[in-house]
Amino acid sequence: MQARLKRLRHGLAGALPLVAPVHVLVLGVIVIPSIFVLWLSFQSSTFGQAASFVGFDNYARVLGDGYFWRSLLNTVAVVAAAVHLELLLGLGIALLFASGLPARRLLLVIVLAPYAISEVTAAAMWRFLFDPDVGPVTNALLDLGLPSLDWTFVPSHGLVLVGLLTIWLHLPFTFVILYAARLAIPKDLYEAGRADGASPLQLFRNVTLPLLAPAILIAMLFRYIFAFRLFSEIWLLTQGGPARTTEAVAVYLYLEAFRYNSFGTAAATAWIMVAVSLLLAAAYILRLRKGMAADAR
Repeated sequence: MQARLKRLRHGLAGALPLVAPVHVLVLGVIVIPSIFVLWLSFQSSTFGQAASFVGFDNYARVLGDGYFWRSLLNTVAVVAAAVHLELLLGLGIALLFASGLPARRLLLVIVLAPYAISEVTAAAMWRFLFDPDVGPVTNALLDLGLPSLDWTFVPSHGLVLVGLLTIWLHLPFTFVILYAARLAIPKDLYEAGRADGASPLQLFRNVTLPLLAPAILIAMLFRYIFAFRLFSEIWLLTQGGPARTTEAVAVYLYLEAFRYNSFGTAAATAWIMVAVSLLLAAAYILRLRKGMAADAR
C-alpha cells in the first residue's frame, strides 16, 4: 500500500509541471477576473473615482431599473424563440441528411457555411438584405404582397430580425450535435422496427427521439447559455434602439460599463447573468442525469 502511494505521489509530482501552465492560464483568464468582477459588484466605481464599498446597492439598482427588466424580457423572448426554432430546424435537417439525401457533401458545406462567417460580416450582410428601402429581401416581400420588417422603427421587428440572424449563425452548431447523435443510432433498431411493421412516425417516436434525447438536451443547454449572452447581433443591427427597446442583458451591461461608466452596476449585471445561466444549466443537467439514471435501470 505504501509503495502504491509512493508511486502515485511520484506520478503526480512528475505530471505537475505538465499541467501547471493550464492551471495558470485558467487562473489568470477565468478565476482571477471573476473574483475581481465579484468584488467590483459590491463597489461604487467609475473613472477618476476610487472604488467605495456599497454592499448590495448595485444589485438593488440593477433589479430596480426598468431598462434592465426590459432587456431581460427581450433576451428571454429572443432566446426562447430562437433556440427552440433552431432546435427544430437542426433536428429536421439532421434527420433529412441521415435518410440518405443526395449530394450530402455539397449540402453539408452549405449548412455549415454560416459558422465560418464572422458575426460582423453576417450582421452587415443582413442589414443590407433587410434594408427597409433597398434591401433585396424587403423588396421581395413587398413584391409578394407580404409585410416587410421595419426593424429600424418597430422594436418587435428588430427583435425578430435579431432572432433570425441568431438562428442562421448558430444552426450549424445544433445540427452537428444532432446529426452526429443520429448517425450513432444502430441501424439494426430501425430494421427490427420495420420488420415488426412500425411506421416511420412510430420509429421516430419510439426509437429516434428517445435515443436523441440526451443530445437534444446537451444542444439546448449550450445554446441557452450561449444565447443568453446575446450581444453582437443586437449591437451590430440595432444597438438596442430605437429608444433602448431592443436591448438584451449583455447590451445593458455594455452600456452601463462603457457609456455610463458605472462599473459597479455593470459587474452586478454580469453576476446576475452568471446566476441565471447556472440555474438554467443546473435544471438541464438535472434532467439529463434523471434520464441517464432511468436508462441505466
